[in-house]
Amino acid sequence: MEALRPLPRTLLRDRAYAAIRDAIVAGEIEPGAVVRDAEFAERLGLSRAPVREAFARLVDEGLLESKPQSYTRVTPVVAADVRDAAAVVGAMHELATRAAVPRLRDTDLDTMRAANDRFAAAVRAGDVDEALRADDELHDVLIRTAGNRAAAATVARYTPLIRRLERRRFGEGGSCRSAGLHERLIEACAAGDTEAALRVTADIWHTLADLVDDTTD
Repeated sequence: MEALRPLPRTLLRDRAYAAIRDAIVAGEIEPGAVVRDAEFAERLGLSRAPVREAFARLVDEGLLESKPQSYTRVTPVVAADVRDAAAVVGAMHELATRAAVPRLRDTDLDTMRAANDRFAAAVRAGDVDEALRADDELHDVLIRTAGNRAAAATVARYTPLIRRLERRRFGEGGSCRSAGLHERLIEACAAGDTEAALRVTADIWHTLADLVDDTTD
C-alpha cells in the first residue's frame, strides 16, 4: 500500500489521518475492511495514539464506522451520502467562486490553465490519480483566493467521500468531468464575469450529480 509507509514524527495525528484517508479514497483499503490501530501504527511507524485519533476523525467524516468494543471498518460507498456531500461541496465552490473571481491575478489564471492542461492529458491517458490531482489544483485556486476558511474546511472534509465514488466509476470505464467545462470556467474568470463563472461552476457540479444518480446504493 503506497499511502501506508513510515512517516516523519511531525504532526503525527494529521499525517496519520491523511495517509489513511488517502488509502481509503484510493481503494487500497476496500469498503468493509476492518482496520486496527495496532496494525496501522506498525505500518506507519507510529504509536497507536495518533492512529486512534486519525480513526476518530475519519469516523466523524464518514469514511470509517465504528462499533465500540467490536470493530472499526471502512464504510461502503453509498450514493445518498455522496449526493449529500456533493450538494454541500458544490455550494461551497459556488460561494468561493463568487468571492474569488474579482480577486484573481494573472498568475492564478495561469495556474488554472496549467492544471486543466494536466487534467485533459490525464483523462486521455486514463490516469485517474493525476486527473483528480489536477482537478483539485484548478479548483483550489478559487478556494484559496476566496479566503473563506469555513468553506475551505467544508470542502476538505467532504470531498474525499465524493472522490471515492469518482475513482470507482472511472475505474469501471466512466468519464471524468469535462476539460471543456474547466476551459469555460477559466474564460469567465479571466473576463472577470462572476455570474458566468457561477453558471459554469453549477454545471460542473450538476455533471457530478449525474454521476451519483447513475450509481446504485
